[in-house]
Amino acid sequence: MNRHLTEVNKPKKRLRIFHGRMYFALQALAGAVWWLGTAMIPGVADATLGSIDPLLVAFVDIPLFVIGSALAALNFRWAVWIATGWTVLVALGMVVYATATTEAGLGAVLMILAALGSLLAGVLMIVGRIPSEKLLIGPFAFHSSHTRIRSRLLMHTTIQIVVFWGVFLVIIPVIINAFEDRWNLAYKFPILIVVVGFALLAFSSVIGVWSARAIANFGSGTPLPSQMAHHLVARGPYAFVRNPMAIAGVVQGMAMGLLIGSWLVVVYALIGSLLWNWLIRPHEETDLIERFGDEYRDYAKRVRCWWPTFSTAETAPDLVDED
Repeated sequence: MNRHLTEVNKPKKRLRIFHGRMYFALQALAGAVWWLGTAMIPGVADATLGSIDPLLVAFVDIPLFVIGSALAALNFRWAVWIATGWTVLVALGMVVYATATTEAGLGAVLMILAALGSLLAGVLMIVGRIPSEKLLIGPFAFHSSHTRIRSRLLMHTTIQIVVFWGVFLVIIPVIINAFEDRWNLAYKFPILIVVVGFALLAFSSVIGVWSARAIANFGSGTPLPSQMAHHLVARGPYAFVRNPMAIAGVVQGMAMGLLIGSWLVVVYALIGSLLWNWLIRPHEETDLIERFGDEYRDYAKRVRCWWPTFSTAETAPDLVDED
């Protein structure tokens, strides 16, 4: 049985390795283009390196970052370690430099994104998959709620909302905005954009509270994975879309960025949504299939994951399978 599963998963593993190689190929190309721009356009060097001597950096960065990424794209595994390690080291260095000098803030942001991409692509190439199940620990591990008493569930739900919204919609955005200001990357949004951000934040927060109450009222659970619903919830906002709380969270994050005038917070919300959809959602849907079986499969056929479904006759073929 295990041998059969291994044979079945080989094409998926090769495809994931290919995706990792393609990322490193794009990174090598982007690095080469950036170094060309640095040599030909003074503004590029100022925005991404500040007062750092480009020649001094190029002497080390071109072999380790550009050539290293190119060799990783050619499936040299040792080059994956070199390119990824160097990218993470440079990202940390640029964060320290930009924070200390207020220069090269754009370079710090670009290297943070490159480090994240290199880490994910590197794991794909070395392991053949992203072991995202290791993230599902503690309060994020899938377990049914220990109580079905509605008043307690609503109290637990309220506490979870306050904690998670406080961390992900207040504390983290404030920290990101502080770095944005320090790195001289702040952009003043027009007042109309700020108003739109406030309206979106209010609307998405209502959807989030509605979704959380639906889980407590109809599923005897809470939004926290460690206190999941005992019954499949297909009422309230879940009658229209399978992940209303996730959608509300993404919109809340983007709206918070618009409200406080931080484009980096908007980027943070978008990247967070992509990572959740790619790394966490497959495990969540696998758990729902294991617990509710055909009931969830039928629900997933009727209701889409991200786009609202207003007709029960429509199908939703975007259920993610997990190895």
